[in-house]
Amino acid sequence: MCLILLAWRAHPAYRLVVAANRDEFYQRPAAAMDWWGDAPEVLAGRDLGAPDGAGGTWMGVARAGRFAAVTNVRMPTATRSVTRSRGELPARYLRGAQAPGEFLDEIAADDGDFNGFNLLVSDLSMLWWHSNRVAAGTPRSLTPGVHGLSNAALDTPWPKVRTGVAAFTEVVTADAGQPDALLEPYFGVLSDRQHAAEEDLPETGIPREWERVVSARFISSPGYGTRSSTVLRVRLDGRFDMTERSFEPTGKVEERALRGTLAVR
Repeated sequence: MCLILLAWRAHPAYRLVVAANRDEFYQRPAAAMDWWGDAPEVLAGRDLGAPDGAGGTWMGVARAGRFAAVTNVRMPTATRSVTRSRGELPARYLRGAQAPGEFLDEIAADDGDFNGFNLLVSDLSMLWWHSNRVAAGTPRSLTPGVHGLSNAALDTPWPKVRTGVAAFTEVVTADAGQPDALLEPYFGVLSDRQHAAEEDLPETGIPREWERVVSARFISSPGYGTRSSTVLRVRLDGRFDMTERSFEPTGKVEERALRGTLAVR
């Protein structure tokens, strides 16, 4: 997943609102969002292409009141060919019972087996972020507000993060907190295909033309692009709705929308 926009305790009706795009190679197999057969408390998509067969995820929730999401950190010179799947991390948190800070402290003590990652975990009373490549590798609890995360540190003002946060904030502000209200505008934020201006492109060590391609919120290119867009809204009482749209190079192929209740404190 390469763009996560989230509002944490920044709305009178919601604890958490997330709008996120997962970008990946089209040939890498994945299962759409669903309740997991081997972990019925977990609702998430599933990566079926990890070399280690871990069957992890990029974003999900658990009935016990848990949320987790992961992105990679774009540092090609530090990328290794043989590592554990980053999708293992949110899956492990969703299946577990540790408090967010405790979980991340444990991960931070032994995160060298993974390529660069950003990891968000929450028990819906606290939301934490940790990266093993940026921000000195120290987990931290987030204050209420709107945040954006791509493939650098949290709130790094890459064009798609900066403009995405602004557009997302407008939608969150207008959302009245009703289950059927204003879902399409969230997907509108995620579907923007505009590339950043040349002078605004970050320099992350990949070819300049590829930097331009992946500067869009919604990425479309041969072989690689935005595979899914997901909107999650968790209300103060724990009721949630989660909608995922999955894509192939030819366009949208599937939409799933599920509702339920998560435990809250």
